[in-house]
Amino acid sequence: MNNVIACIDGSSLSECVTTASVWAAKQMGSPLTLMHSLEKEAARTDDDLSGSIGVGSREHLLEELIALDEKRAKLALEHGKLVLENAKEFAHKAGAKQIELLQRHGDLIENLSDLEEETRLIVIGRSGSGHTQSSHTIGSHIERVARTSHRPILITVGQFKAPKNFMIAYDGREAADNAIARIAQSPLLLGLPCHLVMAGEATAEKRAKLEEAHRILEEEGFEVTASIIPGKIYPVLTQYREENQIELMAMGAYAHSKVRQFFVGSNTSKMIIESDIPLLILR
Repeated sequence: MNNVIACIDGSSLSECVTTASVWAAKQMGSPLTLMHSLEKEAARTDDDLSGSIGVGSREHLLEELIALDEKRAKLALEHGKLVLENAKEFAHKAGAKQIELLQRHGDLIENLSDLEEETRLIVIGRSGSGHTQSSHTIGSHIERVARTSHRPILITVGQFKAPKNFMIAYDGREAADNAIARIAQSPLLLGLPCHLVMAGEATAEKRAKLEEAHRILEEEGFEVTASIIPGKIYPVLTQYREENQIELMAMGAYAHSKVRQFFVGSNTSKMIIESDIPLLILR
């Protein structure tokens, strides 16, 4: 469990992903792997050509389609190599020392799963090559990555710059406690001022949980500002982020069985969709 894996797809966010992954690799003292997945498009079959055309014509079209698919696959391979070479050059100029290029066939999620044992952090862009950068859509892979990966995920949003502070969205639940433990044990955010924020009524139980999280982080060398703010989670986090000029937000994902709820109609989902700062998702 050592490498920072940057998911590079050739979209407009690839440069942002590369920049973020170089920063993370330097912070963590980890090698950087730039990965491009060659995902197979849904293939057209004989059934797609069924209808009123004759068998001979259909066979001719199938032959042309097969040749076209082979050419497309070859071009995709070459394009992927160029994307990776460009990303490597960019990463090298940004200060990365150990860079590995990895091009794999197959689904991105399956590839990340295969590499999980050697992965320390995954970096991915919020919008992939199938989305426009201005659309606040969750990239087609982010939900699936969060649902299946057991490694921290750094989601870039627009142009990335090294954060000068960060905020932890904390609710005192198991996932949030796990996020606190991971942050405390990692050099990724060490040295950055930490804002630890809970939303809702300041009950004795919440104060105790917040104080314990505060203590854990301080013992590992973090400078922490801890707050419990009345109100609902999303508005509280959004307002605090804006008022304190927060540059990165960290939050815990739900347990494996609840990750679907995490992305469907939840405050976390809304934050991922609408945030204008990078997000660190931890399980």
